[in-house]
Amino acid sequence: MKPSTARRRAGLVLALATMLALPGASSAAAADTVVAGNGPAVVDTQTLVGAGDIAWCGGKADTATASLAASIPGIVFTAGDNVYPDGSRANFLNCYGPTWGALKSRTRSTVGNHEYYHHPGARAYFRYFGRKAGPRGRGYYRYDAGTWRVYSLTSECRATSTCYQEQLAWLENDLVNNPHECVAAIWHRPLYSTGPHGNSGRMRALFQLLYDYGAEIVINGHDHMYERFTPLDANGTPDPATGIREFVVGTGGASLYGFKTDSPLIDVRDNTSHGVLRLDLSPGSYSWQFIPVEGDSFTDSGTDTCH
Repeated sequence: MKPSTARRRAGLVLALATMLALPGASSAAAADTVVAGNGPAVVDTQTLVGAGDIAWCGGKADTATASLAASIPGIVFTAGDNVYPDGSRANFLNCYGPTWGALKSRTRSTVGNHEYYHHPGARAYFRYFGRKAGPRGRGYYRYDAGTWRVYSLTSECRATSTCYQEQLAWLENDLVNNPHECVAAIWHRPLYSTGPHGNSGRMRALFQLLYDYGAEIVINGHDHMYERFTPLDANGTPDPATGIREFVVGTGGASLYGFKTDSPLIDVRDNTSHGVLRLDLSPGSYSWQFIPVEGDSFTDSGTDTCH
């Protein structure tokens, strides 16, 4: 984290925690933390693999991406919109279940807007994933992947809502009380995207908070394509030293989108290949690899160190 920013924020964190009746780090751990594996976290490299915008009954790409994810050991993440056209119980059982549902035991899910279509409170989503989706009805939680802290957050709260402010205070409380050298976050709507949905400004405050405390990676879905942005601050200014690298990985199985705009902030992008993003998280560093399904050809890879 940036020390001067952390000091300025310390009083705010305690005040927000008190106002919202947030428990301290030790008492919150059981409710907020999803155990990512059996037994204590290990300190060697841990792998995350996944994508967003995934399953549709009658589709084929979700079967191919599920098979690809199944071949890679590690924690499976989703980046929202797990099933189409909406997050009904029947769609989770009949569309998601036969494909990515086979990986449910090692999946750490994230909620998207389609989980809420026709289903207030995304009830079927929370029922299907259970504790793997964090506290029921809330949509945000944390887990450890080796030495890394990973946050699964919701982008489905409007920036002026109580649930948004509660999530922001919860995240800051954990960043202050449980500092980690390496931090990643996953949510559905990207702050930056050149796809049809475009930028989602509602996530700026969360992005800013993660930036202030030195997070490395943000992973999103929502636009059905792959984009890797240069490390940025929350205002979209390139920051190679301490910026956050944002990945848009809406390539899990839903039909791919065309690009709507261009941006000098993008290092690489593609809308021709379904596939998954693999992250190998090591103490103090990480590597990424976009792996296409059989028959598609786009790839992307690289490495970087933690701030």
